Formats: sequence, structure tokens, C-alpha cells
Amino acid sequence: MRNIINDDSASSREPQNWHAIDWRQVQRNVRTMQIRIAKATQEKDWRRVKALQRSLTHSFLARALAVRRVTENQGKRTAGVDRELWESADQKRFAVERLKQLRGYRPLPLRRVFIPKANGKERPLGIPTMFDRAMQALHLLGLEPVTESTSDPNSYGFRSHRSTADAMGQLFVTTSRGNSAQWVLEVDIEGCFDHINHGW
Repeated sequence: MRNIINDDSASSREPQNWHAIDWRQVQRNVRTMQIRIAKATQEKDWRRVKALQRSLTHSFLARALAVRRVTENQGKRTAGVDRELWESADQKRFAVERLKQLRGYRPLPLRRVFIPKANGKERPLGIPTMFDRAMQALHLLGLEPVTESTSDPNSYGFRSHRSTADAMGQLFVTTSRGNSAQWVLEVDIEGCFDHINHGW
């Protein structure tokens, strides 16, 4: 932990100054823990996976990185139902402390807003609180190595380090063979989320 903070006066294991955190080192350490989770997943050592995930989600490094992600993305100025935003360094540091309380966690309701669509209709959007977003980001750090290790290698939607260009490249390789299929069928269910039984 001493490498992660640039403030020599910080005697505790966790830095007290948000701006003193060495984010490059934090990301490196979290990535190392994620690699260990991915290796345990590939070996199907599920007890070790669970122990490593617990260690990661309880670590200061992962909690701080989760708070940083939700306070530096596009939605950082969009509050949830509690109207709370984390703008100051003290608020972010307090949020890292709050993320320690994993037991008994219950998310707050989403704030519902409607975004206009190109066809004149509106699309409903649920906005979680900053704390709920940070909790999601924290647990994503522990779940992502497992899902990335076990997912379909030719799945590209909402996957980290994958893009439309990767999908197009795979399509080209797949369709340029002599025995490739002659047709590609694209299906889109119109208004799927408008008509689906949400209660079910």
C-alpha cells in the first residue's frame, strides 16, 4: 500500500487524501487480483474464486477504483432518488468508507426519467443513486474476470476491450470461407421492452 500513496505523512494503511492516491498503481494492483480470479476460474477452483472475489471487493483499492469510475464518467452529474452527488474529495473518500458495509446492503429505487427517441416517442431510463452505481462498479470488478473467462469468444455486445470492429472482423472471417452460409438473418423485436411482461 505504501507504493500507492504519494503522501509520506499518511501512517494508516489507507490514504486519507483522495488526491494523493496513485491511480496507475491502484489499477495495476486491481488488475493483478482480477487475473488471479480469471486463472482460478479457468482451473474451476470455485472456492478460490469466491475467496479472491471477497478479498477484492473488500479491498480499499477496489472500493476507491469503483468510486473513481462513477465520479468520472458521463453520469457523474446525474443524481438518483437521494439527489446525492459526489463532487468533493471528502465526499469521495467518505463514499469509499461507506462501501465497506456490504452486509445487509439494499439498493434504493431508481429515479425514472424519460428520454425522447428519434420517432417522437420517449424511452424510460432508470437512474440509480451514486452509492448503488459504486456498489455495482465494485462487484463488477470481481465478476468480470469470471464472465470474461467463461463467455462465448464470439460474443461482442457490452464486453470490455471488444468493439464493433472486432465483430466485423469475425464476421468477415466466418463468411469468407468456401463452405460459409449464404445468408445472414438479422432480427430485431420491435418495442420489445415496451410490450414484454415486466412483472413476469
